[in-house]
Amino acid sequence: MLLTAHARYAMHLLLLVFIIGLGCVSLRAQTPKSDPNKNQDPQATDPSDIAIITAVPNRPTFSTTAESVQSGVFEIEYGFELGDSHQNINGLLKFGVTKNLELRFGNNPIERDSGVAGRGDSGAGFKYKLVEEKSWYPTFSILYTAFIPTATADVGLGAMGHSAGILVSKDFAKHHFDFNETAQWLGRSDAHGHGTNGFDRNYFTALAYSHGVRGKLGMTAEVAGFSRTNATTPATMIIMGAGTYSVSSRCIVDFGIYIAAYGQLPRATSFSGVTYSVADLYHHHR
Repeated sequence: MLLTAHARYAMHLLLLVFIIGLGCVSLRAQTPKSDPNKNQDPQATDPSDIAIITAVPNRPTFSTTAESVQSGVFEIEYGFELGDSHQNINGLLKFGVTKNLELRFGNNPIERDSGVAGRGDSGAGFKYKLVEEKSWYPTFSILYTAFIPTATADVGLGAMGHSAGILVSKDFAKHHFDFNETAQWLGRSDAHGHGTNGFDRNYFTALAYSHGVRGKLGMTAEVAGFSRTNATTPATMIIMGAGTYSVSSRCIVDFGIYIAAYGQLPRATSFSGVTYSVADLYHHHR
């Protein structure tokens, strides 16, 4: 039996995630170890050559960290969700224009809800760090996203949308917290999936906690939800728990589950994904 185009596309994307994971393992294996007994010429060491790229994952939480991708670094995130009547493959591309400005593009290339499958919507925007964590005060950033109706009919919004919010991140010793408060304006669409005049508004609130467990293993937990959007889209709330594994400083794998506390969501949804810092694109210009 021939596979459908969507099934083939899904297999290709899963293969991409697998290849990225292999790349992470290969990168870790090929990382040179310093020899403390070997004399080094300090004049032969260029600081830009030994700069460490560290991934700044948004996964696996619904919330977004206030921290930004390093300047010049291109980073990708891909993962999948599996739940009753809900499955998707989701991706996010990020680029650090400066140490405070991050450009972002997200897309769900495969989305399936209530038996209807197709492409998902896309989103493009930026994150800008206003205040960097120091002493007692946390990192503050703003996040803007424009929703682009790229989805197949009956899968996505069918209209443009916008969101803007404030992101707060703070470390207390080895304990990390992220808090988000975001407003969304979602374009209305008719029964045929075509955009109409006006927007529906809702609010997104999330609080996430993460902590290292042992070695390269970590854990994260989150409570997040959306307020009521309109008469057909009630408020939702989820409780999430996940584990993370740092293959290297630039590659992090995650896995977990989130439970619907209320709202029109599957009772339980499992997920897994990877964050990978591909390269420092500014390296050759330093």
